Amino acid sequence: MTPAEINQNWKKLQARIAHDFGMDEPDMKVMLFLIGVQELGKGPRKFSKRQKEELMHIANCRLFSEMGFYELEGLDQDGWPHWRLVKPIPNYTLLEQELIMKSLIVNYFQENA
Repeated sequence: MTPAEINQNWKKLQARIAHDFGMDEPDMKVMLFLIGVQELGKGPRKFSKRQKEELMHIANCRLFSEMGFYELEGLDQDGWPHWRLVKPIPNYTLLEQELIMKSLIVNYFQENA
């Protein structure tokens, strides 16, 4: 996909999530949080600040697993997934990072909607 197509799909996803959840247009952090909650599989509930950070980490690992960078090791005693880095992530430019993340997030929601 071209950068323009990625950004167009991203805007559509933001509008859909905003509508579905009755919120303002979500940014990347909100999208990562939603993916983390989905991957945790325990449904919506209150999370501490640390847990929210961990959920966004889970989302990053899950998304980058699609590119072969992470592999799911398993769940801990509380049911939280743990991932293992299997190959180093290249030093992408900020623009490349943003486009890759947008593309991975859009794909995630298309596959898991």
